[in-house]
Amino acid sequence: MNVLYRTEATATGGRTGQASTTDGAFSVALVTPKELGGPGGAGNNPEQLFASGYAACFLGALKFVAGQRKVKIADDSTVTAAVGIGKRDDGQGFGLDVALTIALPGVEPGLARELVDQAHIVCPYSHATRNGLDVRLSLAA
Repeated sequence: MNVLYRTEATATGGRTGQASTTDGAFSVALVTPKELGGPGGAGNNPEQLFASGYAACFLGALKFVAGQRKVKIADDSTVTAAVGIGKRDDGQGFGLDVALTIALPGVEPGLARELVDQAHIVCPYSHATRNGLDVRLSLAA
Protein backbone atom coordinates (compact mmCIF):
# COMPACT_ATOMS: atom_id res chain seq x y z
CA MET A 1 0.00 0.00 0.00
CA ASN A 2 1.22 3.48 -0.86
CA VAL A 3 0.57 5.45 2.36
CA LEU A 4 -0.68 8.95 1.49
CA TYR A 5 -1.00 10.25 5.05
CA ARG A 6 0.10 9.04 8.46
CA THR A 7 -0.57 10.37 11.93
CA GLU A 8 0.51 9.28 15.38
CA ALA A 9 -1.19 9.49 18.76
CA THR A 10 -0.17 8.43 22.24
CA ALA A 11 -2.46 7.46 25.11
CA THR A 12 -1.54 7.37 28.78
CA GLY A 13 -3.65 6.02 31.61
CA GLY A 14 -5.80 3.73 29.47
CA ARG A 15 -9.53 4.48 29.51
CA THR A 16 -9.07 7.13 32.19
CA GLY A 17 -6.16 9.27 31.11
CA GLN A 18 -5.11 11.37 28.16
CA ALA A 19 -4.58 10.93 24.43
CA SER A 20 -2.99 13.32 21.98
CA THR A 21 -1.39 13.45 18.57
CA THR A 22 2.34 13.98 18.45
CA ASP A 23 1.89 17.08 16.28
CA GLY A 24 -0.21 18.70 19.05
CA ALA A 25 -3.26 19.21 16.81
CA PHE A 26 -5.53 16.99 18.94
CA SER A 27 -5.68 16.28 22.65
CA VAL A 28 -8.45 14.68 24.67
CA ALA A 29 -9.07 13.74 28.28
CA LEU A 30 -10.19 10.13 28.56
CA VAL A 31 -12.80 9.07 31.12
CA THR A 32 -14.27 5.60 31.57
CA PRO A 33 -18.10 5.70 31.46
CA LYS A 34 -20.00 4.69 34.60
CA GLU A 35 -21.52 1.79 32.63
CA LEU A 36 -18.02 0.30 32.38
CA GLY A 37 -17.17 0.86 36.04
CA GLY A 38 -15.54 4.26 35.68
CA PRO A 39 -16.28 7.64 37.18
CA GLY A 40 -17.99 9.05 34.07
CA GLY A 41 -18.09 12.82 33.81
CA ALA A 42 -16.14 15.23 31.64
CA GLY A 43 -13.97 13.61 29.02
CA ASN A 44 -14.33 11.16 26.19
CA ASN A 45 -13.87 7.45 25.69
CA PRO A 46 -12.52 5.29 22.86
CA GLU A 47 -16.01 4.37 21.65
CA GLN A 48 -16.89 8.05 21.17
CA LEU A 49 -13.65 8.64 19.31
CA PHE A 50 -14.21 5.58 17.10
CA ALA A 51 -17.82 6.63 16.39
CA SER A 52 -16.72 10.14 15.41
CA GLY A 53 -13.91 8.89 13.19
CA TYR A 54 -16.03 6.23 11.50
CA ALA A 55 -18.91 8.66 10.83
CA ALA A 56 -16.59 11.26 9.31
CA CYS A 57 -14.67 8.71 7.25
CA PHE A 58 -17.82 7.03 5.94
CA LEU A 59 -19.29 10.37 4.86
CA GLY A 60 -16.02 11.11 3.10
CA ALA A 61 -16.25 7.75 1.32
CA LEU A 62 -19.85 8.55 0.32
CA LYS A 63 -18.77 11.87 -1.17
CA PHE A 64 -15.94 10.14 -3.04
CA VAL A 65 -18.25 7.47 -4.47
CA ALA A 66 -20.93 10.02 -5.36
CA GLY A 67 -18.34 12.22 -7.05
CA GLN A 68 -17.23 9.34 -9.23
CA ARG A 69 -20.85 8.91 -10.32
CA LYS A 70 -21.44 12.67 -10.74
CA VAL A 71 -24.06 12.67 -7.94
CA LYS A 72 -24.32 15.74 -5.72
CA ILE A 73 -24.33 15.03 -1.98
CA ALA A 74 -26.07 17.81 -0.05
CA ASP A 75 -24.07 19.76 2.52
CA ASP A 76 -26.52 18.70 5.24
CA SER A 77 -25.98 14.97 4.59
CA THR A 78 -25.03 13.07 7.72
CA VAL A 79 -23.66 9.78 8.96
CA THR A 80 -24.41 8.86 12.56
CA ALA A 81 -22.34 6.05 14.04
CA ALA A 82 -23.73 4.25 17.09
CA VAL A 83 -20.94 2.29 18.79
CA GLY A 84 -21.45 -0.02 21.75
CA ILE A 85 -19.03 -2.18 23.70
CA GLY A 86 -19.72 -5.39 25.58
CA LYS A 87 -18.37 -8.79 26.48
CA ARG A 88 -17.96 -11.08 23.50
CA ASP A 89 -20.06 -14.23 23.31
CA ASP A 90 -16.88 -16.37 23.35
CA GLY A 91 -15.98 -14.97 26.79
CA GLN A 92 -12.49 -14.02 25.59
CA GLY A 93 -12.72 -10.26 25.87
CA PHE A 94 -14.73 -7.36 24.55
CA GLY A 95 -16.26 -6.53 21.20
CA LEU A 96 -17.89 -3.61 19.48
CA ASP A 97 -21.41 -3.23 18.12
CA VAL A 98 -21.68 -0.69 15.29
CA ALA A 99 -24.58 0.74 13.33
CA LEU A 100 -24.37 3.56 10.79
CA THR A 101 -27.41 5.66 9.91
CA ILE A 102 -26.98 7.66 6.74
CA ALA A 103 -29.09 10.65 5.71
CA LEU A 104 -28.72 11.75 2.08
CA PRO A 105 -31.39 14.42 1.52
CA GLY A 106 -32.40 14.85 -2.08
CA VAL A 107 -30.97 11.50 -3.21
CA GLU A 108 -33.50 8.95 -4.47
CA PRO A 109 -33.62 5.96 -2.05
CA GLY A 110 -32.48 3.34 -4.58
CA LEU A 111 -29.49 5.44 -5.60
CA ALA A 112 -28.76 6.27 -1.96
CA ARG A 113 -28.61 2.54 -1.16
CA GLU A 114 -26.19 1.96 -4.06
CA LEU A 115 -23.96 4.79 -2.85
CA VAL A 116 -24.02 3.53 0.74
CA ASP A 117 -23.16 -0.02 -0.33
CA GLN A 118 -20.27 1.23 -2.49
CA ALA A 119 -19.04 3.56 0.28
CA HIS A 120 -18.97 0.55 2.63
CA ILE A 121 -16.48 -1.05 0.24
CA VAL A 122 -14.39 2.13 -0.19
CA CYS A 123 -14.31 3.37 3.45
CA PRO A 124 -11.09 2.32 5.24
CA TYR A 125 -12.92 1.96 8.57
CA SER A 126 -15.39 -0.44 6.94
CA HIS A 127 -12.52 -2.31 5.32
CA ALA A 128 -10.63 -2.59 8.61
CA THR A 129 -13.67 -3.97 10.42
CA ARG A 130 -14.97 -6.21 7.64
CA ASN A 131 -13.90 -9.60 9.04
CA GLY A 132 -14.36 -8.97 12.75
CA LEU A 133 -17.32 -6.66 13.13
CA ASP A 134 -20.85 -6.73 11.76
CA VAL A 135 -21.62 -3.13 10.79
CA ARG A 136 -25.31 -2.51 10.22
CA LEU A 137 -26.13 0.12 7.59
CA SER A 138 -29.47 1.91 7.36
CA LEU A 139 -30.79 4.93 5.53
CA ALA A 140 -32.49 7.57 7.66
CA ALA A 141 -36.22 7.91 7.05
